[in-house]
Amino acid sequence: MDPKQVERLTERVGAERVAERDAQAAAFGALPLAEKFRAPAGQAAPDLAVVMADGGRLQILDRAPAPAAAAALPPVPEGAPAAAEPAWDEEAPAAAGHWREDKVALLLTMSSAASGADPCPDIPASFLDVVRIPQLARQLKKDARPTEDAVAGADEPEAAAEALREGAYQPPAVASRQVVASRGRWQAFAPLVAAAAWAAGFQGAARRAFVGDGAANNWKLQRRFFGSFVPVLDFIHALSYVFAAAAAGRKFAAGWAYYRQWIGWVWQGQVGRVLAALRARQAELGLPEKGAAETDPRQVVAKAFTYLENHQDKMRYDAYRREGLPITSSLMESAVKQINQRVKGSEKFWSEAGSEAVLQLRADQLSDGEPLAAFWERRQAAATGQRRYRRAG
Repeated sequence: MDPKQVERLTERVGAERVAERDAQAAAFGALPLAEKFRAPAGQAAPDLAVVMADGGRLQILDRAPAPAAAAALPPVPEGAPAAAEPAWDEEAPAAAGHWREDKVALLLTMSSAASGADPCPDIPASFLDVVRIPQLARQLKKDARPTEDAVAGADEPEAAAEALREGAYQPPAVASRQVVASRGRWQAFAPLVAAAAWAAGFQGAARRAFVGDGAANNWKLQRRFFGSFVPVLDFIHALSYVFAAAAAGRKFAAGWAYYRQWIGWVWQGQVGRVLAALRARQAELGLPEKGAAETDPRQVVAKAFTYLENHQDKMRYDAYRREGLPITSSLMESAVKQINQRVKGSEKFWSEAGSEAVLQLRADQLSDGEPLAAFWERRQAAATGQRRYRRAG
């Protein structure tokens, strides 16, 4: 088949799936508030439901605005009025270049056992690996430029998963997954995720968790649509800040000794002890001066302190392990990689409409339950078997 025909067919089919997705979100938005926070009638609720979200990168060739999709849907508050929430941190229009953000969410049903005691009170040895951990921390540098080469090939998901498998702690097992992906703005993307989770019965799950890194939009999404889900900060991202602060302004051996102690406290949910140590370290170094470099030890320690302080309510890792909840977003990172394999590349350029169609089809392909097969069945059932002909002039 001619490549142009494949392109047109892909965009057409993808657009139909996008329309279905947006209709589902619109129907969800029209529900009474109380119904949004319980499983739909007839939908079995999972025992453990987990939501994760993150962003990827792709190149957009045209200058059309990102699709609005369900942007008109009002945010759904849980426990607080929407007006109290800050606005979404939308990506600023790029002055040059083509790299743009896409959004990806992962809806997981998982299986695990809750226990009365922490099943793994001692941090796994892999998180104390003197070779692996510095490499892992470097891959998570927060000043990495958002280009094709900045995050391509990072082995963070594999490293995190391997580290947990090597320890006594067994993370929850995945029973099923659904991927949601879009180029829409966060205001539009959030209702898509909420609608998909509601349709899957997530609001009725016995145990619920939302896992993410420190990005502000992740936690706005959690507060607005998943307020009853336990918020969990990805342990690996916390680790990267702890390692950076421990090593800042110290020789490696001394910094490593502090890292081992501090990350052990974090693993045990004793973040307050790390904050106290960072406060003392900041007093030794002094506060960073205005315009200080990112690598200035004073700046590194200040950033780590702010990050851990802002998220300490999401770092009760000992409690999460007792409850059988996941503590890393490695599965989310892997899903973003799988999306990137299709849409991201120095030679790949998309229109807004084309990117939205392909993102939807790629998300369907990566989801369990064969959503594309179900789509073709619905499409066939709706077909009339008639062709339209134009009257000759």
